[in-house]
Amino acid sequence: MTIDFPERDAEGYLTEPSDWNEDVARALAEEENIQLNDDHWDVIRFMREYYEEHQVAADARFVIKHLAERMGREAQKKLFELFPYGYVKQACKIAGMRRPRAWSTG
Repeated sequence: MTIDFPERDAEGYLTEPSDWNEDVARALAEEENIQLNDDHWDVIRFMREYYEEHQVAADARFVIKHLAERMGREAQKKLFELFPYGYVKQACKIAGMRRPRAWSTG
């Protein structure tokens, strides 16, 4: 699938989160070698809703808390299974967030 990407920074994060859509997410996931499934979309949609409400990317602990409602104690492990190279490196990028400057990429 070819997609005209919205503007991105040097690390591949969108410079404007409002330019995001699900096709962009699929293309970004493909770049990260991630095949999106329902659990990925659950995380991504939660992150988008959080961003819409707060105008900042959700901290990983909020995403883990969201996942825990469904998965219990496995939530943190599951987040790192879904995004093996890290929450900021992959989840934030695929969900169309700007690069969170203050966070490590772990």
